[in-house]
Amino acid sequence: MPRYLRNLIIALIIIAALIGLDFVFQGRMISPYFVRILMLSGIAITLAVSLNLINGFTGQFSIGHAGFMAIGAYSSAYFTVTFGDRIQKALGFLPAFGRESLLLLLGLSIAALLAAIAGFIVGVPSLRLRGDYLAIVTLGFGEIIRVFILNIDAVGGARGFSGIPKLSNFFWIYLFAAATILVVYRIVHSSFGRTLVAIREDEIAAEAMGVHTTRAKVISFVVSSAMAGVAGGLFAHYLMYIHTNSFTFLKSFEIIIMIVIGGLGSISGSVLGAVLFIGLTEGLREFAQYRMILFSLLLIVIMIVRPQGILGHKEFVTFLTRRRRSIGAAPGTTGAN
Repeated sequence: MPRYLRNLIIALIIIAALIGLDFVFQGRMISPYFVRILMLSGIAITLAVSLNLINGFTGQFSIGHAGFMAIGAYSSAYFTVTFGDRIQKALGFLPAFGRESLLLLLGLSIAALLAAIAGFIVGVPSLRLRGDYLAIVTLGFGEIIRVFILNIDAVGGARGFSGIPKLSNFFWIYLFAAATILVVYRIVHSSFGRTLVAIREDEIAAEAMGVHTTRAKVISFVVSSAMAGVAGGLFAHYLMYIHTNSFTFLKSFEIIIMIVIGGLGSISGSVLGAVLFIGLTEGLREFAQYRMILFSLLLIVIMIVRPQGILGHKEFVTFLTRRRRSIGAAPGTTGAN
């Protein structure tokens, strides 16, 4: 594991601990609006990095990520609302922070499990397809999941699901963001990761070399879905109210925009794209009705200047190192000519 990535994860954990202390002191050091942006950015990082595993590294085009996020959000929220009081009473020997942390971890475990199962059910039939057909199928499955939840009265139905305990904080959100980065990095740089990249580059050639492409794609899809479920659980336990309107296909497109901006096949590009997307959408909010127009124009400019994304397939440190080398080599090259 490279030193820069290890240092990044350690830095995230340290920052999360410091911000967690700020929450203990009622958040007096940081404005609530800025804290909200940080929270949403952390959740967006988890969503973008997890989607990049299937779209960027495996080369499949999935548009149903919001559906798995919805499963994670609703399942974890239902668990904590229904069984939360009994579990906390059973854990009465622990301090309040310990009880809430264990309850959140249990809820997120259920969210990841159910989202992974849904990913397997969706992935087995749909990942036999390719290209636009796969995109249409995953989009359809994402909407089916959303409409199905919309008609379940136990989780609020059309009214939305309220009364969710606020268990997510900066520490947990960025801890799971760091864990997502670590897991995806370890997958990509393993032998299985090389299989995924081979599928991305040429699926037919990979099959000819004996790679079970469908199985590899399904595993990648299931892992990505589980991470989206965790992000959904964190999202629900931060906002304390969720509605199916938060998980439409537009949400899936937003996540795709994040990884396209940063660069498909780049982990640090996903992080950069998520932060830029949240920052731009919030920064342009003061322009009211012109906000989406300005944001669309910025996206068009980025796609014209850097069609492969800001970082492309490279990681941030590699991108900077090669750029410095090219700048340093330019004078010598000119002199030789």
